[in-house]
Amino acid sequence: MKAKGSLKLLTLLLAMMMVISACGGSGANGSNQPGDTNQEGEAAETGTPKDGGVVNIALSSVPKTLDPISYTSVYESNILRSIVDTLVTYNNDLSEIVPALATEWKISDDMKVYTFTLRDEVYFQPGKFQDGRKMTAEDVKYSLERSAKESSLNRLRGVEKVEVVSDNEVAIHLVEPNAALLAFLTDPGNGVVPKEEVEGWGDQFGVHVVGTGPFKFEEWKQDDYVKLARSDKYWGDKPHLDGAVFKSITDGNMMTNAIRSGDIDIATDVKGQNRVLVEKDNKLTLNSISGVSISYLGMNMADGPTKDIKVREALALATDVDALTKGVYQWGGAKPSYLPLPRASWGYDAELESLAPKYDPEKAKQLLAEAGYSNGFKTEIYVGEARVPEATIFATQMKENLNVDVDIKTVEWGTFSDTVSKGKAPLFIAGWTWYPDPDTFLYQMFHSKQIGSLGNGYGYNNPQVDELLTRAATESIDQETRKGIYRDALELILKDIPRIELSDIEIAWANNKNVKGFAVKPDNSIILTNPYNNVWLDK
Repeated sequence: MKAKGSLKLLTLLLAMMMVISACGGSGANGSNQPGDTNQEGEAAETGTPKDGGVVNIALSSVPKTLDPISYTSVYESNILRSIVDTLVTYNNDLSEIVPALATEWKISDDMKVYTFTLRDEVYFQPGKFQDGRKMTAEDVKYSLERSAKESSLNRLRGVEKVEVVSDNEVAIHLVEPNAALLAFLTDPGNGVVPKEEVEGWGDQFGVHVVGTGPFKFEEWKQDDYVKLARSDKYWGDKPHLDGAVFKSITDGNMMTNAIRSGDIDIATDVKGQNRVLVEKDNKLTLNSISGVSISYLGMNMADGPTKDIKVREALALATDVDALTKGVYQWGGAKPSYLPLPRASWGYDAELESLAPKYDPEKAKQLLAEAGYSNGFKTEIYVGEARVPEATIFATQMKENLNVDVDIKTVEWGTFSDTVSKGKAPLFIAGWTWYPDPDTFLYQMFHSKQIGSLGNGYGYNNPQVDELLTRAATESIDQETRKGIYRDALELILKDIPRIELSDIEIAWANNKNVKGFAVKPDNSIILTNPYNNVWLDK
């Protein structure tokens, strides 16, 4: 996608970016700056760990719910991961699935039964409806079957039943094989929770969540913060921290000011010129790692002008993705995206990049005229506050190249998620961060069974793609075999143009140098305590 934007457009973008300093991305190299930049994402540790203290972490959006089956954003999952545990988890670089509540597991030859041996002496945090009792196999059965039936993102599809084999063993029975099951079981949406708390709180469980994790829920001040405290009966290594406070600071400039002033200890989603400010501050460390994360622009395939593939292709051809990525991420931290998979996924195939639309505004005008919109049209694009810079550049390009007027609707996360899930957004910009297994991207965002969920908010429906995505998950656990099937699916998806791929994004955060042992995984998961990290404060 060669950048060919006019001088007028580039001048406008530069001016805009100087004003909106928080709209860039991570990835500056940090050379010759007083502050530190850690490209590996793990701060150099010195000193002996100390117990005590509360770490203050800023999130760039406001959580809507902490009920595992209902959450839809990385912001919510980053709080949940410290409260609930899953049967298995990923190690820190996502290269291997390792034990958590389950100590071992086996898979039947037909890939339809996954049997797990449970860890002994695991206790729930005390709540209103139970006093911190021991977790049982029945709790695992209840939690997983609840997720399979009610998960907002279908995080545990195809589960026929969960069988309690013995006091410390459960078996998940599948309707059909699912090679990606273990990856999905690492998700906090499949965390284990006590039935009596869920049923006791009803719809309010999402603001009174109870799990078996290292920290217990303590307080939620809506639109402000969620406070956690150490769980004294946690089965794993004792957390060094007394607790953690997750603060919602949606403005990037305010978040940077907060960490520089000491009001917070960790700033997530550090972007743009704020990277420079962090790097110049010798009290702070900037961390940047390659992420399993992409952003994209979805186009409604069921209603409005974009129901016509010629209109979708015209918008794609009129979008200078190179210029957009360089404008939003002018301080580094992202590359133009060509596929609906991040480069960090093992299913990524660089040979398919040639199928992505190439910037060609003249051809775009021709296609739009053929579709009956020679004078352009008016439409709306839904975004969260963090996506406004991308939307602004896109809207500018559409007006200049196609005379398409794009009204930017900036909404909070709950409204965005609900609007997109219901297929009510004509256009929208979103990010998707999950696991290296392509199923967590492609099935979730392109299988017709996902229509009505956030992933397939554009209403994509191609029976051939459905068949391929199902085959990729059910025919084999061999990675190369599955990759070949995903390649075939990607070719069809790219031809249908349901969306415009924008950026392949790094994960960046800043921390006060007094914070030790903190890590963020490539899927943007925040880690406070696990076998590899145990955060402590050197102050």
